[in-house]
Amino acid sequence: MTQSQFRHALLDPECALPPGLIDPQGRPSPKRFAVYRNNVAVSLTKALEQGFPVVQRLVGEPFFAAMAGVFLRQQPPKSPVLMFYGTEFPEFLASFPPVAHLGYLPDIARLELALRESYHAADALAVPVEALASLGADALMAARLRLAPSLRLVQSRWPIHGIWRVNTSGGKPPTALPEDVLVLRPEFDPMPLLLPKGGAAVIQGLLDGAPLGAALDRAPDVNPSDILTPLLQGNALVEILT
Repeated sequence: MTQSQFRHALLDPECALPPGLIDPQGRPSPKRFAVYRNNVAVSLTKALEQGFPVVQRLVGEPFFAAMAGVFLRQQPPKSPVLMFYGTEFPEFLASFPPVAHLGYLPDIARLELALRESYHAADALAVPVEALASLGADALMAARLRLAPSLRLVQSRWPIHGIWRVNTSGGKPPTALPEDVLVLRPEFDPMPLLLPKGGAAVIQGLLDGAPLGAALDRAPDVNPSDILTPLLQGNALVEILT
């Protein structure tokens, strides 16, 4: 029996018992292997439930469990650390026919994945507000701003921030407008922030290494304070390169 044979049998409930698996008496042990196989599937499903609670809420627990069963057989873990499991889940949802009518679902999964990645990202010391305030206008526009490793940007043609908010804390129903979300981690827990129209283009410019002025040129209608204030308050600005 090879490792690939064992893994295939472990993830496929229809697969026969791998050759060579015996009990202490030397007899084939299908029941014991079935228990082990079930435990693995349950553990991976629980990991997905913890990583994508809003997706689960949107489709319901029974459907999510069935969908997770399909996913875990297509995408077995690549790491022994379960907190990293599910990286491919948004792309899986985008190509999974039973949820094709829920066009927003893959982007909700991307937002939840971004929140998890932000939580586990490396720490970085934020620059003080005074460091930015001390720059003149010209120097500020010419500066390159390095952003925190925990920052994530999720762009969508769906109102993902509103959908996420309603399903985590309630409130008014979301609009039907596209929403781009900036994930910040001001202290320990990440938080999603709804960006103004054009704000994602500016953030992406900064992530690409463009000077602040050039990044702002990508969305001329955006107020610079609508970008800089949340970056400072979210401890997401870690270096100013002049």
